[in-house]
Amino acid sequence: MTGYKSKTLATWLAFLGGGFGLHRFYLFGLRDVWGWLWAVVTLIGIQGLQRHLHVGQDDHVAWLLLPVLGFSLSAGALMALVYGLMPDEKWNARFNPQGPEHQAGWAVVFGVVLALLVGAGILMSAIAFSAQRYFEYSAETPSQGNAGPPQVP
Repeated sequence: MTGYKSKTLATWLAFLGGGFGLHRFYLFGLRDVWGWLWAVVTLIGIQGLQRHLHVGQDDHVAWLLLPVLGFSLSAGALMALVYGLMPDEKWNARFNPQGPEHQAGWAVVFGVVLALLVGAGILMSAIAFSAQRYFEYSAETPSQGNAGPPQVP
């Protein structure tokens, strides 16, 4: 972790490429295990999206994998919020301890606002998709103790 690290660039990388761990690679290098793990989780979620598009909405594997993509992308947006809202003094102490200090400008503010809007939308969509699929599946599957509709005498 040497060299100057821009808070603005880290915020935008987390927002735009956070699902693939680009912000982690920028800040901690290509040997960062968490960055690679983040990319793998996002690729698993993308596999769920592909299954959903090719097999259809009745695919149970897609039901499980598609929300993983939403949670991974919203976690990237959350990291953009964390980086963008970190005070400049703390940022410089952590990522630029002996280099030039970074002064955040309006680009960081716009990145934080967009990350909040898009990240919240993605997170709500992932939760809504998961809940909808769960309740539809529960409604389609008869319960064990129910042998059928009640008989009217």
